[in-house]
Amino acid sequence: MDTPLDALRRVFGYDSFRPGQQEIIEHVVAGGDALVLMPTGGGKSLCYQIPALVRPGTGVVVSPLIALMQDQVDALTALGVNAGFLNSTQDFGERQRVEAAFLAGELDLLYLAPERLRVEATLRLLEKGDIALFAIDEAHCVSQWGHDFRPDYLGLSELRERWPEVPRIALTATATPDTHAEISTRLGLDRARHFVASFDRPNIQYRITPKSEPKKQLLDFLRTEHAGDAGIVYCLSRSSAEKTAEFLSEHGIPALPYHAGLDTRTRALHQSRFLREEGMVVVATIAFGMGIDKPDVRFVAHLDLPKSVEGYYQETGRAGRDGQSATAWMAYGLQDVVQHRRLALEGDEIHRRRQSLHLDAMLALCESVTCRRAILLDYFGERAEGSCGNCDTCLAPPETWDGTVAAQKVLSTVVRLDRERRQKFGVGQVVDILLGKKTAKVEQFSHDSLSVFGIGTELTAAEWHSAVRQLLARGLLAVEPQYGALVLTDASAEVLRGQEKVPLRRDLKPRTSRSSSTAKSARPAAELPPEAAPVFERLRAWRGATAKELGVPAYVIFHDATLREIATHRPTSLSALSAISGVGDSKLAKYGDQLLEVLGTEGGDQLLEVLGTENGDQLLDVLDTEER
Repeated sequence: MDTPLDALRRVFGYDSFRPGQQEIIEHVVAGGDALVLMPTGGGKSLCYQIPALVRPGTGVVVSPLIALMQDQVDALTALGVNAGFLNSTQDFGERQRVEAAFLAGELDLLYLAPERLRVEATLRLLEKGDIALFAIDEAHCVSQWGHDFRPDYLGLSELRERWPEVPRIALTATATPDTHAEISTRLGLDRARHFVASFDRPNIQYRITPKSEPKKQLLDFLRTEHAGDAGIVYCLSRSSAEKTAEFLSEHGIPALPYHAGLDTRTRALHQSRFLREEGMVVVATIAFGMGIDKPDVRFVAHLDLPKSVEGYYQETGRAGRDGQSATAWMAYGLQDVVQHRRLALEGDEIHRRRQSLHLDAMLALCESVTCRRAILLDYFGERAEGSCGNCDTCLAPPETWDGTVAAQKVLSTVVRLDRERRQKFGVGQVVDILLGKKTAKVEQFSHDSLSVFGIGTELTAAEWHSAVRQLLARGLLAVEPQYGALVLTDASAEVLRGQEKVPLRRDLKPRTSRSSSTAKSARPAAELPPEAAPVFERLRAWRGATAKELGVPAYVIFHDATLREIATHRPTSLSALSAISGVGDSKLAKYGDQLLEVLGTEGGDQLLEVLGTENGDQLLDVLDTEER
């Protein structure tokens, strides 16, 4: 029987575990239950895949990601692992073949959707087989406190009752202390060993910019920083996702929409193209992304405010899974705050309280003048030491100013409208009154006769909008749910009486677009030594052609990190190639000779560089084509 390290080397091609993995794996191999909190890209899947390979029987993986099960199984098959899945996308014959393989003990891993475990026939099938372990992926789905609750997960506590001797491992990348406790209780893992890794993703740069023209801001961001890169753009509505994808496509960036309003075939096609094609951008609602294993996502952008810090962390965590630098970029504005404040007032009391807490935490992250990473980590119960040096507030610390008087002017205007006119209005009308603008609406309601008319000309309209946004974020103003009008809160009185100071953040102006001629080239090649860059590009071209031929995503063949190492070291034998990180026994057998052949094609190019074109051509003419 393999040891965990043997399996790591033989199957996955790595010489050592990432921090935290080995202890978890050895605990589960020994038969212990585990609850694992580990960030996206930290290597959670190996924590159950290797025990499933080492322990006798089949590892049963419970995952909500029906649309991705085929890709997960393809990736394991490419490594020489016997894997299968059972879900509603299969026909009767396919299910029969997988069930027969499971009963015959031929599967190392079997993936199931949680709803399958509520079907008695599935439970009877599992009772007839030999189970190595149960892995519950995306375990935060069991938490009603969390951001992605799935009712089917509530039934998973029965696994302990039916199979008390089979170890269980639950894993998630997003869990606050409250969510952590709820997962433990609902899955009956209070006596399990809990492993909590750092939530820090130091390779991701977090940036939040004031929203002005979001689609143009996004286009500028992509052209100047991520030309040719794969990435995900999140929008709050289906319509916005469609329009943004169309806008990017019209401006030369390959982009596809993804949301629940598209038919199943179109969604599957768009997801498949994103996984398989280089440099594709997907513009999506939050219906997209959970479980996406694409390692070379170089950016995640948000054009609308996420509903919670958990959601934001999980979505941004889909960038940079390969450990290379990536960007989490968001355009954030006043209307985001107004809209979310209104949404937080819907539903019953428990729902309203939960939504308000989520929103307050998200707004605190957006309005921070200190390190964003520190605030993010603190939310998950982890203390950060100092500034990170890789977020916008660390790289360009924002200015603050005493906004007490400005806040009093805004609040006074809301008071005058309410008490003197028995009226409530939204942000635009309040700002027009402060600036002394005699618009048709101002004159219609005689607001130019109010004592506060024109008392705010020291600030621009954009600055007043920024001030109102921050007052809303801090709970010094509220939004009336039906029409979105501004109203006072209990905290407003202390500001009006001068008993509370109101420091405000001075928004940095959005960057102006640079010409497309300054856009950088594809990131992976730029990070290589100059002499390795053309080799890397040849390897990528070979990988792309191979992936297309096999009908799998390119990263299933090899990750960029592995190709970079091959391009840098240029091994000349199968033995040397096997020492490259990410080249396991199965991939060495399948692709080793092809890789050496791709590497061997560079000899003639190098000779031409050394001897010069004229002499090089004469010498190459003497050589047989195969010897070149």
